[in-house]
Amino acid sequence: MEKKIKVMMVDDEPRFRETASKLLKKKGFETTIAGSGEEAIAILGTKPQDVVLLDVKMEGMDGHTTLAQIKKIAPKTQVIMLTGHGTSDSAASSRKLEAFDYLTKPCDIDILAMKINEAFAVGQPGVAQAEKKVKDIMTQIDDYSTVHLNTTIREAIEKLMGCMTNLASSNLIRESAQRSLFVFDDKKNFIGMLSVKDIIKGARPSYLSLPKSQMADSVRFSHVFTGGWDGLFTIQLKALAEKKISELVLESPPLIDENANLMEVAELLFKTKKTSLIVTSGKRVVGILREQNLFFEIVNIVTR
Repeated sequence: MEKKIKVMMVDDEPRFRETASKLLKKKGFETTIAGSGEEAIAILGTKPQDVVLLDVKMEGMDGHTTLAQIKKIAPKTQVIMLTGHGTSDSAASSRKLEAFDYLTKPCDIDILAMKINEAFAVGQPGVAQAEKKVKDIMTQIDDYSTVHLNTTIREAIEKLMGCMTNLASSNLIRESAQRSLFVFDDKKNFIGMLSVKDIIKGARPSYLSLPKSQMADSVRFSHVFTGGWDGLFTIQLKALAEKKISELVLESPPLIDENANLMEVAELLFKTKKTSLIVTSGKRVVGILREQNLFFEIVNIVTR
């Protein structure tokens, strides 16, 4: 028989905790209720729980204080915060105190059940420890070439070509890593990445990128006369080559901490619709994580 997940509902509103407890029992959980933080701590001393659903705003010992106490006496117990008055500061405090999640009321019972199952699964011995972090699957910054913001496009192109030539002549396979250069300023602050795509974009006449306005309207038929563009790419590229990288508008991939977990990676890639993330350690850029890095880890996970 499958073990039931033990869930304690901690809330100072009797009606809410009773209703939530009944609904969770119907979902197959073994539930216990507590009307205060103090009562929850007392129960945990004699009746261990797998997951605690903890109200943030309660009389007496509030949710954050209760969370801190729970983590002292039962560090392996996962805690999901529930609140009708969620704030970013409260959520940040809960995360710092190692809460599993922070949900706002009213919370759909199916979502709550899924979160409980997730919390229980992550809390099992070896599960969280076995999963790699960003720093374990990223490509180190040392595998990339860097350039200064005041470097000319010509020099950057030559550096990119050198990287590609070295890569082609070696036995290393680094999934198009060297089609981009890391760009830094005088203070070694990361500015962005210069890619082949940026060079192609820079070679286009600027009016082609104008928003729809009176000026843009004036060239709206130009695409019909592309025969007049013969030689234009060469002219534009020659002019671009003498410019500095600082004159281009570089788009930097989103940032992610080296200690972030893989679900954070997946969510950020999905939400931003990007294919790579810049990895940081504190304020330092230490590498890049591309979707290929994540895919290789997906293969490792499903085949091991």
